[in-house]
Amino acid sequence: MYDLKTLLPAYDIQLPTCMYPMKVLNTAALAAAPKKADASMVLCNGNASHKTPSAVDFSPWLKHKSGCALDLDSLSALIQNILKTSNDAAAVAARQQKVLKQLEELKQQMSSIRATLGLCQKGLQHTAQTRSRNGGLREEPLHDIVINVHPNFIPYALLALKNAWKDTFTIDVKTYKHSTVPDIGKPAAEFESNLAEVKIDPSKPKVNVSLIWKNCAHTEMISSPTMYVPIYGEVNIIRYLGRVGPIAYRYEDSPHCNEIDAVLDICYQLLRCTTPKSRTSMLRALHQRLGKQKYFSGDEISIADIGVYSSFKRLPDITTKELTPTLTDWQKRVQLITIL
Repeated sequence: MYDLKTLLPAYDIQLPTCMYPMKVLNTAALAAAPKKADASMVLCNGNASHKTPSAVDFSPWLKHKSGCALDLDSLSALIQNILKTSNDAAAVAARQQKVLKQLEELKQQMSSIRATLGLCQKGLQHTAQTRSRNGGLREEPLHDIVINVHPNFIPYALLALKNAWKDTFTIDVKTYKHSTVPDIGKPAAEFESNLAEVKIDPSKPKVNVSLIWKNCAHTEMISSPTMYVPIYGEVNIIRYLGRVGPIAYRYEDSPHCNEIDAVLDICYQLLRCTTPKSRTSMLRALHQRLGKQKYFSGDEISIADIGVYSSFKRLPDITTKELTPTLTDWQKRVQLITIL
């Protein structure tokens, strides 16, 4: 065969000293094999050769035979010997299993601590699913929220959601009385009693709500503990809770998203009607939105139904004569879920 021209000259390569040396995996095989200072690799033309430092004697299988054939039987025997005598791979696997077991124990300890502190139990899987739904945006942790409300505008939606979500999500509501409200009245006191009757499950994801009876013009919610960023209106509070509550009530990806928003907007206008004519117009709009559906978003209840039902509870002067038979039947179905 012809000689190949050397493309790169022989350099004296200095190995870096900034990295730690790696352990040789086949140390047992190296100790068992005959040691030689080097092994000669003979090229097929018989004219050129070079020395390769090695601790393993490759000469039994690296022979110069006719046709430049190699002793594959000797090579196979040497590889089998290395695999049989080396135990480092098994040791690495054992250490890996030990580390995985310790990580699992740490995960259980963290979950127990979060449950004790009453924090949300949503894990990595939930975060990954949420990122896929919201375009990759990072999900912020749930903070304790504060709701300031006048006793005349009782947020029945809190009680409805607490009952509807009791099997999958917990809304822990604690009530307080501001100095501007000396007496909250009988309806608000009954509302507090009904809230306390719904049991709290610490194992479920939870959001803590501090409800403050206060002499304020608008129902407002403060969701950030570091800065005063209020959210005004009960329907907007429902929208916020719908985004942090059970996945079944998160309606952004629902085909009925615009319909749910439209129904909540009607609820906002219904609570601010000043004349019987305007109120009748809003009730007629809700009747048309419901149509022949079981709920406002189809066959499953949504936060739109929670908003409408809470609005009806806040307007006790609405008589059954004002409600159409369709709305009356819908009200009975929702009452079975919200227990209001």
